[in-house]
Amino acid sequence: MKKKRPNFLVILIDDLRFDEFGAGGHPYMRTPHIDRLAAEGALFERAFHTTPICSPNRASIVTGQYASRHGIIDNVARGAMSHRLPNYHLALQQLGYETAHIGKWHMGNDGMPRPGYDHWISYDGHGRIRNPRLNHGGQYREHTGYITDIMNGLALQWLDRPRDAKKPWSLFFAHKAVHPDAEQLADGTLNISAQGGYIVADRHQHLYRDAHFPPRPNVMSPADVVKSKPAWADAFALKGGEQAQAVLQALLAGTQEEIRLRARMMAPVDEGVGRILELLERRAELDDTCIVFLGDNGYFFGEHGLGPERRFAYEEGIRSPFVVRYPRQVKAGSRIAQLVLCQDIAPTLLQLAGGKPGGHIQGRALQPLFTAAGRRVAGWRQSILIEYWAEQAMPWLVGMTYKAVRTDRYKYIRWINRARDGELDELYDLQEDPYEIHNRIRSRAMATVKARMQRQMRGLVVEALGL
Repeated sequence: MKKKRPNFLVILIDDLRFDEFGAGGHPYMRTPHIDRLAAEGALFERAFHTTPICSPNRASIVTGQYASRHGIIDNVARGAMSHRLPNYHLALQQLGYETAHIGKWHMGNDGMPRPGYDHWISYDGHGRIRNPRLNHGGQYREHTGYITDIMNGLALQWLDRPRDAKKPWSLFFAHKAVHPDAEQLADGTLNISAQGGYIVADRHQHLYRDAHFPPRPNVMSPADVVKSKPAWADAFALKGGEQAQAVLQALLAGTQEEIRLRARMMAPVDEGVGRILELLERRAELDDTCIVFLGDNGYFFGEHGLGPERRFAYEEGIRSPFVVRYPRQVKAGSRIAQLVLCQDIAPTLLQLAGGKPGGHIQGRALQPLFTAAGRRVAGWRQSILIEYWAEQAMPWLVGMTYKAVRTDRYKYIRWINRARDGELDELYDLQEDPYEIHNRIRSRAMATVKARMQRQMRGLVVEALGL
């Protein structure tokens, strides 16, 4: 009897931090259905984005490649390139899978269908939270209501369709939550609501009132940041001028109310996960479905003086919530500490589907970690590369291009456009200093570590380029 191939469901949340769900350690957010995925599967404690902004990381997820390889290096309109991505759904189609994309695409600013999907629902750019205009297979339709509820309904509708029981399926389900809503006006300014662009479903307006998120020890003022991170001096001084300052101040960056609003926006996401689990159970498909839950980049709540921001190589920016439920291979309640990348999703699913990941894929299939059930795996990666290219669309960040290396214990950040023979670079001992407060770049005791990290960076850069 031929072994049954699993279905795949990837649930992607926009801007969600590694600690912004119950099982991830949030002090008050209630996400019982997402927590169920972790309880019945594996929680990856050190999963990372290698370019921590929306478009590059989404491209990395679907291609299994670093941004320097797939070429989508920023959030600028790269629509033509996004049609040429070696998306793993193309390979799944060849393996006989029925494929679907429902939700945010944001690689290129149009919501038109991309190759690799039999079923397509998306929207232009970041979309609208209320009354969104959605593209259904090439045709735009106006919808009434709250976007998370609408997306949940569309995903359930697709999952519950009559289909060939012998034909497996793959759904990439990408929420707009918890990204704020910002409408571009004709004069070039942003019209942002009094809630910093966060729009909450009416039924959740009063959730978590007066709840408190304890600040991490590295929440600090820009003046304190530049004492140990001098590369930031110019960026904090400029902030892109008066318009950028006004936008930044309007976004409630790092305030307790911002954190509460984001938690409220996660409530309908979790409700949708619960409804999907219930549907798959009813259809007797749940345990035959590999479910992956993650975010597309991190986010800062004032750590290192940053917010609203996600682009930088400190832990709050690069770590991802990452949960996998697939009882056929993943032991319930597993906690996995190895270094994992979003690029690992594509080869993992292709291998589970019975295919062979192509040579262009740079991620690694996670199956060895599944079977190890939390134990160390010989030969697994010991370091990862983080890369970011400064965007002209964010004037206060011009010149902040970097490469960074993170190992089990250390992190080295190389500011490409602010080199000065490396005197502005950063080096952290994450075992002794997990909040990256004490820059050890000038420490004589760390000279050997610094040299080793620089060598690793050179090797990883070459590897990421596919050379």
